[in-house]
Amino acid sequence: MTDVPTATSPVPSVPGRFVHECALRWSDMDAYGHVNNARFLTLYEEARVAMMFVEGRVQGRPLFTAGVVVARHEIEYLRPVTYDTKAADRAPATVRIELWPEDVRSASFAIRYELFDRGALANRARSVLVAYDLAAERARRLSADERAYLTAAAGGGGPA
Repeated sequence: MTDVPTATSPVPSVPGRFVHECALRWSDMDAYGHVNNARFLTLYEEARVAMMFVEGRVQGRPLFTAGVVVARHEIEYLRPVTYDTKAADRAPATVRIELWPEDVRSASFAIRYELFDRGALANRARSVLVAYDLAAERARRLSADERAYLTAAAGGGGPA
């Protein structure tokens, strides 16, 4: 049986996942001193862009330039994330987002995310994305290079 990370147990990064360290901003905080629930979509977007666009260019593969759109988001909140400027180990305040693709199909795929705050799992999310022809304004098939990139990256993800 595999150990499932809890909202309070520190979890090491899983090999094969794309890891993105994301700085928290003062504007991410709500009136209660927590990162606002809607802001997690922005944090996940930053990580997704880093994996899909920036990492692709680093590898010499400009991917998804024909277009991709989000069809669905789901977030499971496990514990609050605070913008703690007083903690000695948090200058600047950051969270670690681990993400990986899954369910790669001919014109769509999903991205799974796990967000860690000070080493503890704070929330999980999943986005469904659709390859999209921006000029024609309709769904398109993933290119062979896009499918290869996603399929290779999907091999290293999965639950811890």
